[in-house]
Amino acid sequence: MRSRKFSKAEQARLLWDVPGLVAGVDEAGRGPLAGPVVAAAVILDDTRPIRGLADSKTLTALQRERLNDRILERALCCSVASASVEEIDTHNILQATMLAMRRAVEGLRLKPAKVLVDGNRLPILDVLAEAVIKGDALVRAISAASILAKVHRDKLCKDLDAEFPHYGFAAHKGYGTPEHMEALLRHGACVHHRRSFSPVAAALGRVLVQEPEAAESMCSESAEFFGESQDLPSDSRAAQ
Repeated sequence: MRSRKFSKAEQARLLWDVPGLVAGVDEAGRGPLAGPVVAAAVILDDTRPIRGLADSKTLTALQRERLNDRILERALCCSVASASVEEIDTHNILQATMLAMRRAVEGLRLKPAKVLVDGNRLPILDVLAEAVIKGDALVRAISAASILAKVHRDKLCKDLDAEFPHYGFAAHKGYGTPEHMEALLRHGACVHHRRSFSPVAAALGRVLVQEPEAAESMCSESAEFFGESQDLPSDSRAAQ
């Protein structure tokens, strides 16, 4: 059965289930101002349980790294995919996220009978799919996918930091922190910034000023642009 084109998912919670493998899907990187959006799909092995699976945002960086290794070792199969900055700027972040999710599912070595996706929207898939609100905290396979996606994207940000050290990507992971906004105002955007995001566009359109309030104002605009439902970190640990 083909899932509906992504939108507000009408498939809600299914009152029945299907036999076969179940894959969990989640993303990382919808809110940042730079870098790709990453999605992961995971089919867990019930005979090889993994303790400690949880929403990646509730875990420390060290916990995520350790669980990432266990998932790769014990899961039946995993797949990590992404949508590029160019695709984000061309299609918008929602469509790019759905594209990354679809690529992750299609990259699985084994084809699932059902896919559980975190959130309330579904990508276009050729298998039965169900959207699960707060699924990264409720469904173990989605928790595993959230961890793989987060760890993978954090590593990408470290690579970006080595290429463009003056932006501080390793520390803030591309989010609109005051430090990041100040760097944008001083240096402009690099090739990895999402120019379709209004905080980046606004930074590019401003002349550098020496007032410290400038970066703080830009950070506030970033938070308002993405809203409370996005994965903008609420503390320093979330961006580790």
